[in-house]
Amino acid sequence: MEQLISIVIPVYNAASYLPDTIRSVEKQTYTDWELICVDDASTDESLSLLYDCKKRWEQEGKQNKIKIFSLSKNQGPAVARNTGIRAAKGRYLAFLDADDIWDAKKLEKQYQFLTKHDYAFTFTGYEFADKTAKRNGKVVHVPYQIKYEEALKNTTISTITVLFDRSKIPDNLLFMPEDCAREDTATWWKILRNGYTAYGLDEALSVYRRHKASHSSNKWHGVKGTWNMYRRQEGFSILKSARYMSVNLLRAVKRRL
Repeated sequence: MEQLISIVIPVYNAASYLPDTIRSVEKQTYTDWELICVDDASTDESLSLLYDCKKRWEQEGKQNKIKIFSLSKNQGPAVARNTGIRAAKGRYLAFLDADDIWDAKKLEKQYQFLTKHDYAFTFTGYEFADKTAKRNGKVVHVPYQIKYEEALKNTTISTITVLFDRSKIPDNLLFMPEDCAREDTATWWKILRNGYTAYGLDEALSVYRRHKASHSSNKWHGVKGTWNMYRRQEGFSILKSARYMSVNLLRAVKRRL
């Protein structure tokens, strides 16, 4: 399992997007991976699509490539991702959302970047797209490295772009808080707060769909979640939280212009 990348996808009512997402995993030029899909009590055809994929892969002799878990009630993406982490067998861990897609060379390029420099935590740039996955040319560029203090002012690390070395970062740091609206960003802060540095590969290797149903499309939800992280997760004063928040909002606006 020394070269295996475990890919965790939380799934909730994503039947319209899931086939494209899974195809983008199938097309990866780096082939030593396992796909772990955790259905969060979807009410659409998501779960049946996953089992159709599993059946097809088994017919193609790829029976060990996909694991499917089904939660009995909807509990949110943090619980789904944590379920996937517990099931992961790979040394390396990546996340992908059920409505986003990867460039075919995403894993290959990022794996080479991580292993060449012996990094523990890496992330990449990404490009925005509409609900049909048509890219709009708006690329989010990323810095070469981000430490804890800088991460508090910049939420540019996208969940669908990260790759971790689990031999260097223990799972207790990778598990996401299940009582937090911005569980992914809170996890990056937790890891960085414990002395790690995140290293960025400035290539748009993921495509981030914007649509009304996306979890992060509710801007007020995101702002409120970030504020609560400063106050509750990090324990900052109102003044200190406001200072970081103002910088964070300005940078978020620039990313979307």
